[in-house]
Amino acid sequence: MSKLREMDKLLSDLKGYQIVGNHSAVKTCLWLKKSLKDEGSCYKQKFYGIKSHRCLQMTPALICNQNCVYCWRPLELLKDFKGWDSPDFIVEESIKAQRRLLSGFHGTEGVNKKKLAEAYEPNQVAISLIGEPTIYPRLPELIDCFNRKGFTTFLVTNGTNPEMLEKCDPTQLYVSLTAFDEQSHLMLNRPVKSNWDKIMKSLEVLRNAKSRTVLRLTLIKDYNMQDNAIEKYAELINKASPDFIEAKAYMFLGYSRLRLKYENMPEHEDVLDFSKKLSEKCGYKIRDEAKVSRVVLLER
Repeated sequence: MSKLREMDKLLSDLKGYQIVGNHSAVKTCLWLKKSLKDEGSCYKQKFYGIKSHRCLQMTPALICNQNCVYCWRPLELLKDFKGWDSPDFIVEESIKAQRRLLSGFHGTEGVNKKKLAEAYEPNQVAISLIGEPTIYPRLPELIDCFNRKGFTTFLVTNGTNPEMLEKCDPTQLYVSLTAFDEQSHLMLNRPVKSNWDKIMKSLEVLRNAKSRTVLRLTLIKDYNMQDNAIEKYAELINKASPDFIEAKAYMFLGYSRLRLKYENMPEHEDVLDFSKKLSEKCGYKIRDEAKVSRVVLLER
């Protein structure tokens, strides 16, 4: 591919993103936009009480150490950069980037003006946009910087860097667990080399974390929803002992469509049935659900 074609592809992939410094990015999510027009809110608002229109979705690492078959993000945005930006810089510039993105809503019909004004002062950050945030070496400082500004901080990780997780103190710590054993990990997450032992260590970190903890299961029909997978998930849940489990359907979106089929996307009823079977095995109970997002929340 020529350099020009590479640049064209990069610009296409970056649609809707605000690049921050050398290796970070911000993007307004679908639910922020819907919330601004009073058309609904993210399941995180329903489950955990955060406000969708005041949530800043960002990443401090536009790079990843896995090539998951179900990922719908463009993961080849940045391969090389010079030096790591400071946490203070990333926080300040991320807020400015969010405000630039919000500026386009002033002329949009149906926008709730009060909510739009509030959105300019975000108080929740989802560190989960794209890539693996624990690759950023100053992640604990970044979270502390957001915390000092009065943000609640939700950190989502693939669990491949337990040493970094031990140093972080977010409001809520997610470990995203799609695989149920090492074989499925190699097939679904496609790491450069197997790091299943690291993920097992992260489950121990989750068990001992001071933060509120969530184990997120991304469910893919014909890949990880069978009965033997439920048995193995129950063992991993017992190891991690999270406060909550999110059982969420894989969504047939973006780049994942190059690797999976529409039929691999579970219906909400499939997720609910899986969750009921899982609850019987692991001692968690179903607390809530969000049908439009195809997600079920289980509570310890």
